[in-house]
Amino acid sequence: PIALWDTATPGMDTAQPMFEPTITPYSIESPSPSGCVIVCPGGGYGHRAEHEGKPVARAFNDRGISACVCDYRVAPYRHPYPLLDAQRAIRWVRSHAVELNVDPEAVGILGFSAGGHLASTAGTHYGAGRSDGDEIDRQSCRPDALVLCYPVVTFGEFGHRGSIKNLLGDNPPEAFVRMLSNETQVTADTPPSFLWHTADDPGVPVENSLLFAQALSAHGVPYELHIYRSGRHGLGLAEEAPHIATWIDLCADWLREVGF
Repeated sequence: PIALWDTATPGMDTAQPMFEPTITPYSIESPSPSGCVIVCPGGGYGHRAEHEGKPVARAFNDRGISACVCDYRVAPYRHPYPLLDAQRAIRWVRSHAVELNVDPEAVGILGFSAGGHLASTAGTHYGAGRSDGDEIDRQSCRPDALVLCYPVVTFGEFGHRGSIKNLLGDNPPEAFVRMLSNETQVTADTPPSFLWHTADDPGVPVENSLLFAQALSAHGVPYELHIYRSGRHGLGLAEEAPHIATWIDLCADWLREVGF
């Protein structure tokens, strides 16, 4: 793992347990630069699920796509720190594109569950490089593609209460709830997106993916949406469910279609 921040991590509170956000590259050997997917594991903004990290990066490697796993800050750190880490990860990959053999214009972000909320936040809240930052911060943090796997998207009616509490605390301001209900933040400039969910997900309602897809459609953003009939929350690569496990191949094919 490589520290995302070269200096003291912004917002570190010495009264809280110290955690250093990291990025771990999983590059492929290829004659020309490949696309790269930054993987954000889920865990309700309270932890990061291991089965949604390295195994997923390796699965993309097997399909000819480089990947990185972002170990971002979770509770007791709250917004905006997970987002800062995800944005930094996108910028880090672009600034190291040559050594990673990655196309800096094909850098996507993928997230599972709450990691999907983080990925959708990165895809709807971004900016150009900062002239006052270091070499990494000068890069754009707009991802070139989003991959949202049974994501938390909304903080409204169908929101995941645990993720909301861990990210925003008790009784968060309504302005924050709306700003981070990412289906309300989609614009025509939102990156093309691939989403999958199970119709009866008991942990994060399928409406999260449906709302985001509806917003993408309303703004003319290309997307692909797969709703599987039935399956538990937190499946990851879904090796226990061969039909649902098709998502990784479908996603890799889609990424190639959009320039990866």
